[in-house]
Amino acid sequence: MKVGFIGLGAMGAAMASNLVKAGHAVTVWNRSPDATAPLVSLGAKAAGTPERAAQGEVLMSMLANDKAVREVLLDGGLLDAMDPGTVHVNHATISVELARVLAEEHARRGLGYVSAPVFGRPDVAAAGKLNILAAGKPGDVQKVQPLLEAMGTKVWPLGETPERANIVKIAGNFMLVTAVESMAEASTLTRAYGVSAADFLDIMTNTLFASPVYQGYGKLIVEERFKPAGFALPLTLKDVGLALEAGTSRRVPLPFAGVLRDTLLEALAQGDEALDISALSQVAARRANLEGTAR
Repeated sequence: MKVGFIGLGAMGAAMASNLVKAGHAVTVWNRSPDATAPLVSLGAKAAGTPERAAQGEVLMSMLANDKAVREVLLDGGLLDAMDPGTVHVNHATISVELARVLAEEHARRGLGYVSAPVFGRPDVAAAGKLNILAAGKPGDVQKVQPLLEAMGTKVWPLGETPERANIVKIAGNFMLVTAVESMAEASTLTRAYGVSAADFLDIMTNTLFASPVYQGYGKLIVEERFKPAGFALPLTLKDVGLALEAGTSRRVPLPFAGVLRDTLLEALAQGDEALDISALSQVAARRANLEGTAR
């Protein structure tokens, strides 16, 4: 299939590489052109503009946030440059409000639109093992299904309304952050009583919380492996903000989301912008005046 892919951060580049490896004709674009080189070496073509990348049957995008999506797709005129019938698959974690706007703008131009945010870090994306949410008109989802399957281990259908995929992604990330914060606080508590984070989290992630999120992030906390960031703290703050925004829109109280927002702001105020979400363990340790290694 002839596919365009725009947005080649750590996630986008890994996802696009699996499309190339699956034999699709992929044209890539990124604001920083250097990011296209590794994909070109795999067999992709580099486009000088996003419009040139959008000349295929399907356009996929993995942009950073609402601002970037609006600038490229709406303000930049990309949707106007696409041929009617083209299907756009948006993998970005965006607000519910913007998801609605995009669905309307695509429909107005005769374009297909599938919201397909993903669960998984860059290493999972590189391995083609993402869990991919998918919401859009059945014909559009069916058309892009082979592409989604090339990038993920499972595609989770969520109906025709694109925003449904976005709210599941937002709510899922909210749960993920709460899991990391609970490990950070609990392991700091045990450290204060002489039980290392390594011993405590080894027990927890092999008994009560024997699941990938707890095991993966628990290991990062114990090893204090906060760089390179698979899920950077500024993006984490953005996603918690999206949860609060969505909750306010439907009058759904999210008390713990407010606590997480303030904790993340505290981390960023301490200069932790380049660190992974697992560095929330540092915030908990600083609050308790605990020095030294988590081990």
